[in-house]
Amino acid sequence: MKKYLYLSVLISLFTLLASCSTADPDAELAAFKEAIRAKYDLKEQAFSDNDPMPIVDRFYTEDAISTGPDTYVRGREQLIEQYKQVIASTVRIESVHTHVNGNAGWDWANFYVTPPDPEAEPFALVILFLWEKRDGEWWSPGEMYMVGELK
Repeated sequence: MKKYLYLSVLISLFTLLASCSTADPDAELAAFKEAIRAKYDLKEQAFSDNDPMPIVDRFYTEDAISTGPDTYVRGREQLIEQYKQVIASTVRIESVHTHVNGNAGWDWANFYVTPPDPEAEPFALVILFLWEKRDGEWWSPGEMYMVGELK
């Protein structure tokens, strides 16, 4: 009798594990894209409002790193100083290649910038955003960028 009980428990565990491992990867990717699009919309709106605080407080983790050709900042205090210098620009973020696996993901994106000075030329940055799900919400713990555009 114990033998059948153990066998029943094992079969139940294998069934449970199989159902967990066969989660729909397309649904996971779609949900991730929707969540980070909301974060990108928040970031675009913050630029439009000339207010860096939503970006710093609701987009990045407290220990986030942002690095580019001439810049390396770490943490929200340094991020706020960086964003104060550029917040008057208009931006648009376009996801190009997105990947997610569980609570971690990344997104290659084009980051289009129009400076507030009408004499300045608009430009694009290629940004690799890193993403981590914490307590059910996606946060960016870092990014790396360079001038250019992904096709």
